[in-house]
Amino acid sequence: QHKFFNFDFYNNNFELLMSKYYFLLILVLFFVTSIFVSSCANKKKIIYFQGNLENLEANQNFDPTLKTDDILSITVMGLDADAIRPFNIPTTLNSQNAGGYTQGVPTPMGYLIDLKGNIDFPVIGKIKLAGLTRSTAVDSIKNRLLLYLTNSNPTVLLRILNFKITVLGDVRNPGTFTIPNERITLPEALGIAGDLFITGLRKNVLVIRTENQKKTEFRVDLTSKQLFSSPVYYLQQNDIIYVEPNRTKINSSSVNTANVGLIVSVVSLLVTLAVLFTR
Repeated sequence: QHKFFNFDFYNNNFELLMSKYYFLLILVLFFVTSIFVSSCANKKKIIYFQGNLENLEANQNFDPTLKTDDILSITVMGLDADAIRPFNIPTTLNSQNAGGYTQGVPTPMGYLIDLKGNIDFPVIGKIKLAGLTRSTAVDSIKNRLLLYLTNSNPTVLLRILNFKITVLGDVRNPGTFTIPNERITLPEALGIAGDLFITGLRKNVLVIRTENQKKTEFRVDLTSKQLFSSPVYYLQQNDIIYVEPNRTKINSSSVNTANVGLIVSVVSLLVTLAVLFTR
């Protein structure tokens, strides 16, 4: 009976079987955890412009509003070249800015809008432009010129030479970018900055705008089609865009990398001890 029921044999095999079960259990847990983590990324949090875009009323207000510290290029043209000459001063455009979006461009020469919102225009003197859209400012300057150029039918060309936006946060290429054509959308600005990392929060992008010497905050959901009707779909000069990282990236940035090796060693030791004690 003792030989028929060899307890040592069954005990040894039971321990061997249990050690295999422990190993399989750890392996299964590893794969389950991997699948769980990989499936946590909900595509609704990542894909841009979700929903039907047909019949969507998009924001059409892309006429920039002039602000304090803007530098303007103003050129007066007309039939009588001699008559309009006193109203023009030489301005220089930086050649680096002619080809596209740039960073760190030196300040160009032009008419500076002072703290009171005025520029000092030749012959005419002070003209208040801050708070006016570009098209309204052109009309204002032209009306002033008509008092002096009654027979020249003047045309006014106005450009903002230091139109720039800043993109910060969880993007590939953060920085301040000079915009040559004074018209840029929020998606275009993020594209210039290299787009968001996968860890960037697309549902809560912050746009900070300066209006009448006051900061105004806007929150934008890039995954929603309502982005196109947002008041910050078209950006204004000096707008700041900030992309917040998600909680995972924030937590990972606080991990002390010097302790990672220690944690891995401790875990490895515990696994080794568990295997030894189950043999």
